[in-house]
Amino acid sequence: MLHTQSDVVFVKGLEVKAVIGVYEWERAITQPLRIDIALETDIRKAAASDDVVDALNYKAVCDDVTDWCQSMQAQLIEYLAEAIAEKLLAGYPCTKVTLSIAKPTAIGAAEAVGVQITRHAVNHDDT
Repeated sequence: MLHTQSDVVFVKGLEVKAVIGVYEWERAITQPLRIDIALETDIRKAAASDDVVDALNYKAVCDDVTDWCQSMQAQLIEYLAEAIAEKLLAGYPCTKVTLSIAKPTAIGAAEAVGVQITRHAVNHDDT
């Protein structure tokens, strides 16, 4: 019998201050971003071993995402989300990334605005 699994390592509410936006005044300041990340990965090895070396390192994920947001200085959160998803899929053992980036201070009457994307790893064996 074939068993499927769907394990997710997640980060909820990562706060990053970064230059983001298209307007001149936005390019001169940092704004808060709130980021949620879900990485689909197989946790069975870490679950069996109880050893951190077998786990997806969510601290490294947070550090990398923070660095990428701050160094890219993107104009659009759409661009930023796509770039981060690609980097996560390339650099971490995951098959799918769901990522949301919110700008909580962008629209005064809204709690937050933003984007959510889901991207899958490309299986090069199929080409």
